[in-house]
Amino acid sequence: MKAKICGIKDENTLRFLVNHSYPPKFIGFICNFPKSKRFVEIDKLKYLTNINKKNTKFVAVLVNPSEKILEEIKNFNFDFYQLYDVSADRTKLIKTTYKKKIITALTIKDKSDVDKYKDYLNISDIFLFDGKGYEKSIGFQHSLLEDLPNNIEKMIAGDIKYDSELQNFQKIADIIDLSGSLETGDEKDLKKIDVFLNNLKKIND
Repeated sequence: MKAKICGIKDENTLRFLVNHSYPPKFIGFICNFPKSKRFVEIDKLKYLTNINKKNTKFVAVLVNPSEKILEEIKNFNFDFYQLYDVSADRTKLIKTTYKKKIITALTIKDKSDVDKYKDYLNISDIFLFDGKGYEKSIGFQHSLLEDLPNNIEKMIAGDIKYDSELQNFQKIADIIDLSGSLETGDEKDLKKIDVFLNNLKKIND
């Protein structure tokens, strides 16, 4: 099982992640959602994404992005675009225009929300099943994901604690995505990150 750590906004945390003994596979940056306390202004975003990512993948988290922001970040060092509130047709257009891999983020309340993944089957590389809260970490009933096919790569987010029994998610997800539970106050807590990454390593061993 792989990790994504989202909402990175400072150099110290970023360097801690990329240099960790068991770094997360994915590191996410909030690019166009100013409501979030984890939002990163464009100049800082450019600086952070120029840091050597080593064995990680950088993810641009975008909520219904405008053409303006897509043009502004098109040459930044992102591997994936994580798209919220973007139709399948537009997702395909963004993917082909900007030559990025796509994480389609679906916010889940019930089974009908889960089933929306089918619209993106031949477009998206990873499917993120998240709670309805966007920047607020809101959980959902994880059993809704139990019947998803094994041939899609599944990421799960939404009110998962950094010290949860992570093995409980192995049957339903390939990637665990954490942000808020790795924070103390409004800042990422390196001790919590360390616990999470080390626990994940133990499960994978």
